[in-house]
Amino acid sequence: MGERLLPMFVPLDKDAVLLRIRFTTLAVSTVMCPLFGFLFCIVWSMLFNFEETTATHCQVPNYLPSISAAIGGETPQRYVWRFSIGLHSAPRLLVGMAYWNHYRRAHPPGRWYGYLCFINFISNILENLALLLLTYVSSTENHWVHEKAFITFMVASVLHMILTCIIWQLTKKSTVSLEERTSLSWKRRLFFFNLSSFLIAVCFYIRHNAYCETGVYTVFSLLEYLVVLSNMSFHMTAYWDFGNKELLVGSLPEDKRF
Repeated sequence: MGERLLPMFVPLDKDAVLLRIRFTTLAVSTVMCPLFGFLFCIVWSMLFNFEETTATHCQVPNYLPSISAAIGGETPQRYVWRFSIGLHSAPRLLVGMAYWNHYRRAHPPGRWYGYLCFINFISNILENLALLLLTYVSSTENHWVHEKAFITFMVASVLHMILTCIIWQLTKKSTVSLEERTSLSWKRRLFFFNLSSFLIAVCFYIRHNAYCETGVYTVFSLLEYLVVLSNMSFHMTAYWDFGNKELLVGSLPEDKRF
């Protein structure tokens, strides 16, 4: 009989790994930063700057601040929001790169698969950069830049969501993993919820500007909240996608250094 070789697990040198973080921890932390900033700005605005953040050109009663007014109009909300978004941006770029490499390792189901992955990656990065821009340039400081950054953010966000759902559908047709099925299911739900909330919000925004009715801008603001929260939840599905992955910072073996 031939000799049977058994797998060997060599323990890592204690000095080889300098940092080890579970990807689930990174995913949760990345989403918690903007979530904290968002909730803080809304609650603080309602408690201490209610009149300033709910006022519009129509001069009719409103009961909720818009996101733009809550995050960029008053302090300390503006500082907290900018700190939260700035803190979460670098990990967001890291997660985007992780998805890009994850998709490229899958067996291409068609000739257009590579293009879909590339456009999805660009839209993910563009969404993050547009969020940074609309965060640090408020509507009161430069309305034109803030508006264009918001439009770019929404277009890139919706494109990223729908392409992510398509890519997962193409590559996970035979999946048996509960985590992957759960992730894809929630991605679809959150995408449709996000898009529906945004389209309805646009309708209420147009109606508010056209008729200046009491409470219409309040509904618009509430729908804005739902758009933001569903966007955060969509990115939170990375918790299932990379549940068994870790982020490592360590030393290369001597024979691998260059």
